[in-house]
Amino acid sequence: MFEPPVQRLIDEFSRLPGVGQKSAQRLAFHLLNADEVDAIRLADAITEMRSTIRLCDRCFNVTAEAECSICRDVRRDPSMICVVERAQDIPVIERTQLFKGRYHVLGGAMSPIAGIGPDQLRMRELEIRIRDEGIVEVIAATNPTVEGDTTAMYLAQLLKPHGVKVSRLASGLPVGGDLDYADEVTLGRALVGRQEL
Repeated sequence: MFEPPVQRLIDEFSRLPGVGQKSAQRLAFHLLNADEVDAIRLADAITEMRSTIRLCDRCFNVTAEAECSICRDVRRDPSMICVVERAQDIPVIERTQLFKGRYHVLGGAMSPIAGIGPDQLRMRELEIRIRDEGIVEVIAATNPTVEGDTTAMYLAQLLKPHGVKVSRLASGLPVGGDLDYADEVTLGRALVGRQEL
């Protein structure tokens, strides 16, 4: 429909998560109409990211060095690990400024339907860290989905024999939420995870 170079860019943008055909067209034409310097800066940023960013040797977070800044930070509690599905989950937890331990990125969640079992995730690497780093507590910060819950339960079964405390993030009603809008599963989790006042 468009000239081949424009269509190619639209096709590439539309392959990105959350970008549909219309958004891809808007992005492509924005770049077409932008100053050449801006388009080159975007292309350079993508190229630099792809050539310099790698996974942390210890926790599998994204980094430009052998270990990420969190693993290198001596102020972090080395006896606690927060297990997340993806590297992009780490900044979400970090914004709370409440967790002072380290992380471990599994690379997804268990999903038998999608053919993702423990062998496709970084479970063995986590077990090695438990053994070698003197970990006392593991927090399963997987998503509150069937896959995330399955992964958290598997983590508990896998790690408890190592003498490690395994906990799960609480789930329930959001702050400022209205009971009228809560679904039954969320409300049920809030009831089960209630705390004494």
